[in-house]
Amino acid sequence: MAGLDLRELLQLAALLVAVGALSGFLAGLFGIGGGAVLVPVFYECFRLAGVPLEVRMPLCIGTSLAIIIPTAISSYRAHHARGAVDMEILRAWWLPVLVGVIAGSVIARYAPERLFKIVFVAVAYSAAVRLLFSRETWKFGADFPRGVLMNAYGFIVGLLSTLMGIGGGLFSNLLMTFYGRPIHQAVATSSALAVLISIPGAIGYVYAGWPAAARFPEVAALQWPFALGYISLIGAVLVMPTGLLTAPLGVRAAHAMSKRALEMAYGAYLVIVGSRFAISLM
Repeated sequence: MAGLDLRELLQLAALLVAVGALSGFLAGLFGIGGGAVLVPVFYECFRLAGVPLEVRMPLCIGTSLAIIIPTAISSYRAHHARGAVDMEILRAWWLPVLVGVIAGSVIARYAPERLFKIVFVAVAYSAAVRLLFSRETWKFGADFPRGVLMNAYGFIVGLLSTLMGIGGGLFSNLLMTFYGRPIHQAVATSSALAVLISIPGAIGYVYAGWPAAARFPEVAALQWPFALGYISLIGAVLVMPTGLLTAPLGVRAAHAMSKRALEMAYGAYLVIVGSRFAISLM
């Protein structure tokens, strides 16, 4: 990549490999697909590599969605083997989530870079407040609604997840706990949603990124090597392998933690990653 010598490139590669291990572990621990880790780190890596600001954030998100695919599958299989996944919610949400992913991909093609950061910060902070200061009385109801509202929830999960580059765990975890579902079940079900969101989401960012490659030919030629739309293939190749290895470790850690410990750890993590982009918006 332009502007980086060999030593800096090797350091960048080592960082991405380490981040892959962390994102895989968190995918299993929180059911989030790892995207909430990957997007902030990719942002710094692509900044150092000289990727223009106008395309930096969507490139981070598209690459994150592509990487989530294998780690989400690994995490889902581990949770499913423990019988923790709520299949009823999956059956109710699969179609509206898919429609939301498609809508998010279309928006990503035309939206300004700032929009992606605003969505990331707003959702991360909202979820953190719920997790860190939760009360048993903070509920929308004893169980999920039926019909239009349930479909709307699924659509929102798919839409916002695609604009954030995550597997949907932030939103589905939040909703499930608001409707009285245990955090461990929410995490497990979110891992299944991450599979459903990441595959069409990654394809959507390939579509969304074609016009950007035409607008920034110097990026495609020098600073954005081996990219497919808004997906950096180099970033994906470096991060994926270690993520696959560590996802099952995160699953075991999640089931070993208490409900409150898991909520506190998740909430603190969201404050940290949300703050990174909040600062950049100032």
